[in-house]
Amino acid sequence: MPGAPDGPTRWLDKDEMRAWLGLLGIVMELPQALDRQLRAEAGIGHAYYSILAVLSSSPNQESRLRDIAALTGTSLSRLSHAIDALQGKGWVLRQPSDDARRSTARLTPAGAAMLERVAPGHVSEVRRLVFDRLDPQDVRHLAEISAKLRSAGDQADGSPP
Repeated sequence: MPGAPDGPTRWLDKDEMRAWLGLLGIVMELPQALDRQLRAEAGIGHAYYSILAVLSSSPNQESRLRDIAALTGTSLSRLSHAIDALQGKGWVLRQPSDDARRSTARLTPAGAAMLERVAPGHVSEVRRLVFDRLDPQDVRHLAEISAKLRSAGDQADGSPP
């Protein structure tokens, strides 16, 4: 079985269990809170907002679909459905090519205007939920811990750290 331990199970100790349950709570609650805020203000969830944010920070507000998928942590299939929905709202324009790996999406002026309208509320919610509760040292530690956990996930799925 992939990922099965080679020896006896190393159960989590009390501190590890406390940390794990805390992380699990954040992983479950934070996306829901961000989704609520974005759905109320823009009618879209955080996953769609993330796609728009990636496009807004890309050169010429355009990016290859596979690059958007990598940056947002989604599959090309899910991304394709999301791009279709965002295109239906007039916020994104898909630019297909003969090779699906080279297809791109571009943020439209309407999409940029929507982001400009919604981003301040989203940033305020991120600050309220995360950064207003942390001091500068906590923020540095969070960045370091996040980088370690992301790199461990990259190694687990076979991609380079």
